[in-house]
Amino acid sequence: MENAADFVKSWAKLTKDWNTRMEEELAPGLTVGQLEVLELLQAHEPMKPSDLLPHLETTPAAITTLLDRMERNGLVERNRDEGDRRIVWVTMTVLGRSEVERGVNVRNAIVGRSLDRVSSHNRQLLVYLFGKVAGTRDAPAAAAAAKQQSAGESPGEGNEENVESNAM
Repeated sequence: MENAADFVKSWAKLTKDWNTRMEEELAPGLTVGQLEVLELLQAHEPMKPSDLLPHLETTPAAITTLLDRMERNGLVERNRDEGDRRIVWVTMTVLGRSEVERGVNVRNAIVGRSLDRVSSHNRQLLVYLFGKVAGTRDAPAAAAAAKQQSAGESPGEGNEENVESNAM
């Protein structure tokens, strides 16, 4: 594939830049990994430490270390289950809730600065195409949304072919 090297080079630079900016702007109270845990808790709280494993692509020992640090910094609490003392539940603290909000705002600002370099239509197309490449987008729904926003149509009037033809 002739564009693979260019894609990898651009993607690597972009993610490196984003991660560097994230770590700088989140410090000293939060790391990118901690933000990821807080976002999972925000969506699925309470969680057992083992519930984090499929989402974080790490080891149980690394999750324990991460949760230890987060607990020391007042971001999360771990409590034993009242019915089964072997089970530990992780929940966010008030500070954790404010930090996840701050972290998401920081990330949105960083990504927004990058996306501001392209037009609104191209941003929508970029998000759509990345979703297709990653396999995370419902193609017909994403195409309809992209077409609606660029053409100002009401829901249900778009189709995937138009978004794909605009990408060429």
